[in-house]
This record gives sequence, structure tokens and C-alpha cells, in this order.
Amino acid sequence: MPVEIKDMTFDTVAPGPVPVRVYQGAECARGAPVLLYFHGGAFRETGLSHCPLAECIAGTGAIVAVPDYNAAGSVFPAPLEVGFSIFSHLAKKRAGLGDRKSPLLVGGEETGGNIAAGVALKARDHFADELDGQVLLSPLLDPFMATQSFGRADSGMRERWSDGWSHYLSAGVCHPYAAPSLCSRLAGLAPALVLSSADDPLLDETLGYAARLTQAGVTVRQHVLPAGTGWPGIYGGTLNGAEPWADILPDQFCGFIQNISVH
Repeated sequence: MPVEIKDMTFDTVAPGPVPVRVYQGAECARGAPVLLYFHGGAFRETGLSHCPLAECIAGTGAIVAVPDYNAAGSVFPAPLEVGFSIFSHLAKKRAGLGDRKSPLLVGGEETGGNIAAGVALKARDHFADELDGQVLLSPLLDPFMATQSFGRADSGMRERWSDGWSHYLSAGVCHPYAAPSLCSRLAGLAPALVLSSADDPLLDETLGYAARLTQAGVTVRQHVLPAGTGWPGIYGGTLNGAEPWADILPDQFCGFIQNISVH
């Protein structure tokens, strides 16, 4: 499905005006899913650069809003508060995106997956009935960076993530909203779609979090792409939309939406 892309500003969210890029399937139907999606970038990326994963998901007929969540600052808790404020606004008014029948989800890749998981935790604590699902695509969740798969990352990527964690937590706070892998209370969270790949440095922490969600009674749809699909390029390379994962992600997202709609 062709995707329309437009830039807008959410003027009424608590931190102040936040630029947002909206990817919308040109033929999206009434009740189309609304996904608040957080881009990656090792906790530091700002601005509204193109987000291939958001466009890929929008091609299923979804409405995907990608905010510049670091606009108010990139040290915790500022990005989390921006993300949660936008979620709260969408939960109440949809802000012109979708309608009251639209499922509302949060999601993201890499550090954006961290923000999405943190927003889902806070939504559980404050708006438990408003969040319908979370889409965690290789989320960066563990500040200890000690998993076996993480050790397979190249030295440049490991250094980038290490510097990113140091920056994000530089206010001296390691709250569960900041590092969801350390959260001891996961029950009651929204259903989760969790994706990684066999050659992904973030595979182990992604699967570890998925397992803990399942143990806590959270509904989880999990998929590990085979090696060689280009998946690690979502946070380290140049994407052109022709990677093999681009044929798999839409099917996984649509299956997830169908599952949460049934429940």
C-alpha cells in the first residue's frame, strides 16, 4: 500500500510543541491502528529523519506517528516524559490520528524500543485501559550490556551504545522506566510484539525481556528473523526498503493486530 508522509506539530502536549512525522497508509480504513513510534539513535538522535520501519508498518494500513522525542532533552526522564505525554494526549483525543475505534500502540527500535517499553510501563501505572499493545523491535533495554549476543557487536557499535547509556542515565537515575530489563514488576502490561534476528547483537536482551513478560502473564507474540535479512541495519546501516525483513515485519504486525483485536 502506498504511504503518505506529512510533518505536523503536537502543540498541546505537556513538554511544549513536539515535531512529529506521520506515516499513513494511503488507503487506511476506519479504525486503523495508531502506532506512536520512537526512532532509534543510541539515545541521542534528534530531528525528523526518515524512519524506514515506520514507513514499512504504515504500508499495512496503520497510522504511525514518529515524534522528535529528544526535542526537550535526551537525558532521562525527559524523553520518556515527552513520549508519555504524547501517548496520554492520543489516548484522550487521538489528535486527529485515527478514531475512537483505532487500537492505540507504542513501539520503537533500539533505543526507541527502550522508550516504548518505558511508556508501556508508565501507561500500565496510569492509563492501564488505554494502551492496546507495544511493538518492541530489538529494544535496547539492559544498561549492563553483558549478554552473549551483545559481545558479538562490532567495537564501534558497542562503544556507541555504551556512550548512549552513559548519556541517557547521566542524571544519576536508573529507574525501571529508564532500564525496563531491570523492572521487577511486569504484570499487567499491554500485549507485546517482540522482534529480533539471529544475527542481532540485541537478540539476547530482546528474548530475555520477552520471556519475562510471558512469565508475568503478558501476551507476547515473538519472532526471530533468520540471519542475513539485514535486520541489524535498523540501527547501524543504510536502509533502502528492499531488505528481506521488509517482507516479514508487515506480516508480524498484522498478525499481532489481529490477535489483540480478538482479545
